[in-house]
Formats: sequence, C-alpha cells, structure tokens
Amino acid sequence: MSREEPTLENPDEIKEPDKEHYFNQPKLGKGGPSKLRQQFSRGMTYFLVIAASLLFYFALLRLTNLSEVFQKVFGVLKPVVYGCVVAYLLNPIVKQVDRYLVPVLKQKLKKPGQAESVSRGIGILAAIVLLIVLIVTLCNLLIPELYSSIRNLVMTLPKQLNDLVSELSEVQLDDSTTSTLIKTGMKEGTDMLLDWLRTDLMAQANELMSNLTVGVLNILSELFNAIIGLIVSVYILFSKETFVRQSKKCVYALLSARHANMVLHLTTKSNEIFGGFIIGKIIDSIIIGVLCFVGLTLLKMPYVMLVSVIVGVTNVIPFFGPYIGAVPSTILIMLANPIQGVYFVIFVLLLQQFDGNILGPKILGNSTGLSAFWVIVAILLGGGLFGFAGMVMGVPTFAVLYYIVQMVINNRLERKKLPAPSEYYDTMSYVNDEGVYYHSHESDE
Repeated sequence: MSREEPTLENPDEIKEPDKEHYFNQPKLGKGGPSKLRQQFSRGMTYFLVIAASLLFYFALLRLTNLSEVFQKVFGVLKPVVYGCVVAYLLNPIVKQVDRYLVPVLKQKLKKPGQAESVSRGIGILAAIVLLIVLIVTLCNLLIPELYSSIRNLVMTLPKQLNDLVSELSEVQLDDSTTSTLIKTGMKEGTDMLLDWLRTDLMAQANELMSNLTVGVLNILSELFNAIIGLIVSVYILFSKETFVRQSKKCVYALLSARHANMVLHLTTKSNEIFGGFIIGKIIDSIIIGVLCFVGLTLLKMPYVMLVSVIVGVTNVIPFFGPYIGAVPSTILIMLANPIQGVYFVIFVLLLQQFDGNILGPKILGNSTGLSAFWVIVAILLGGGLFGFAGMVMGVPTFAVLYYIVQMVINNRLERKKLPAPSEYYDTMSYVNDEGVYYHSHESDE
C-alpha cells in the first residue's frame, strides 16, 4: 500500500513553514555515505577534476574570445541589468506600501488577491514617481550650478595658474645651496607646467572635442538603456514573488535538501548585507552632500555645487571616499583662494568625523560585520579589479565571503567541541593533543 502524499487538496496534511527557517544558520554535514557510494564519488571526483582542468586550459586559450562574448552578452542585456538594480533599490518602498495598504484594502476588496494586486500597483507607481521626481529635482538643482561652476573654472583657471607661477617666481630666497636647488626646481616645474598648458592641454582638448560626438551618442545609448531598464524594473517588481518561487523550486530540484537550505540561507544573508549596506550608504552620502552644500554656502566658498557633488558621490566609497573627493575639491578651491582651501580642508575633516562617528554608524550600523582592516582590503581588491563599481560593491561582497568562511570555521570548531568566539584563543590558551581546550586563566592556575 503506497503512502499518500500531501496535496493542496489536503491542507491539514501540509506542515506549516517555520518563518525563521532561512534566517537560522543550517548545520553542516550529516551521516557519512556507504563505501560503494564513497568509491563512486571518488571516481566521479577524479573525472570532474580532469574534465574541469581541460576545460580551464582551453578556456585560457580562448580567453580573449570568451571575454568578447561576455561583453557582447552584457551589452545586449544591459537594460535587464539596469532593471534589476532599479527594482532592488525601489523594492523597500514597494514593501512598505504593501505592508500598510494591503490590510486596509482587504477590508474593502473582497475578491481574493485583488487587494495585493492593487497595493502592488500603487506601491510601484509611488516608487517610480518618487524616483523620477528625485532625478528631475537633482537635475534642476545640479545642472545649472555645475555648468556655471565648470564655466567659471575654465575661464579663470589659466589666470589663476599664471598668478600662482608669478607668486612663486617672486619668492625671495637666500643664496645657499638649498635655495639654489629650490629655485631651480621651481623654474623647471613652472616651465613644464607652461609647456603642458600650451601643448599637451590643447592637444587633449582637441581630442576631447573630436570625441564629443561619440560621447554624446554613448550618453544617449545609456539613457535609452536606463529608460528600458526602468520599464523592466516595473515587471520585476510586479512578478518578484513568482521569480522567487521559481528560483526556490529550481534550487530544491537541482540540489539536495541540505545543500538547498544552505544556498537559500546564504541568499537571504547576502540580501540582508547588500540591502543594508547599499541603501544605507546612498542615504548617508545624500545627507553628507547636503550638509557639505549648506556648510560651503555659509562659508562662501567657490564652486559650492560642484564640490558638494564630488564629496557626496565619492562618499559612497567606504573609508577612502572622503579623501578621494576632498583632494580635487581642495585643489579647485585653493586655485581660487588658498586661505579658503585651508578652511575647506578643516571643514571636510570635521564633516567626515561627524559621518564616521555619528551619522554613518546610526544609518549603517554593523551591516557588514567587517573590521576596518578587512574593509580596506575589500576596497583595494575590488577597486583594483573592477574600478569604481568594485570599490563600492567590494565591501558587501567581501562581507558575504567573510560570513561563509566564518560559518564553516565555527562549524568545524563545534564538531571538535571547541569554543567558536575568537576571544577564547588568546596567547596563553591552547588545545592539547587529545583535543581538550584550556583557557588562559586555567593554565595560569
């Protein structure tokens, strides 16, 4: 007599899911397989290793062709990538609207599923409208000011450089050997600067003007991809539950239950890390940009909007971002007024102290769980491999990898009945040959 499987027609036979299932860390490992299965698995392992080595060798031989294929596929699917990014950023707004609107609509709309559908439409519309309003407002505020700042910079930069060279040339020094070397260095430096302004700068400007048409076409192409991506994001937000169910079904179909649960747990943890870091960092950078604009306006600095945009955008990069944005901004302000440049440096240092010690921890909290050392490693590695995007996304990516390694190590320590926290492994603590842990206080006694 065959066992009757639970079906949707028999809801009493279906177990209620545990809401914390994927948030709780799964246990690694279980009972070992049989000897026959071990031998078969070992043979399959050898075969897969050899096959993977051959595939890797031939992939290296065709690395250029493969990279071109990937770039072409990415170029074609770029609107879809943009759509996924926009949908991920707008999803918190849609979830908040659903959370407050669905209970209200369920009392008025009796048809099953109608309340969820109406709430989802209103949430997506509100998120899209908010995004468009934000973009239009920023463009209206930024573009005129940026144009004015860049125009003034282009018009006044040659005069400012000439004045700087003249002031350096008029510096009176004594006739010592050090003074002679300084004078020679200043003369050589000013000559090189003037030669660069007369020759290289003009050549680069001409090249820039010749490539202007190509740049405009690229901007229009990216703008078109962004518009298509916005449309794609609407479909993604409408059908996100369907995509989640399909992905979950595929994971359970292709992997064992233990491995599938591990994959789903890591997916949930990754979403928690990436979502908390990216959205929090965007909010933090917007606040810092606004505070920088207000502060520079009160201090009557030049290039207020341009400098505020630079500081706000580079603040997205953890740790190094404030310094990356402060260096060119300081140079711009010092060319106009050296004293104001010094004031700007002091202002930026105070602003970043406020961000690092008060605002940042308040918004981000401990979303990544990484120490300052690993944050620096993640930024350097991500920036070196993938540029600006790698510097921004390197920290949450490294945080996910750090979490996986930490989970594996802690699980192995638990199997050996050893403590997992790092505080237990100080200088005097040790584990003897029998695997018994001794704390430093016990060894001192």
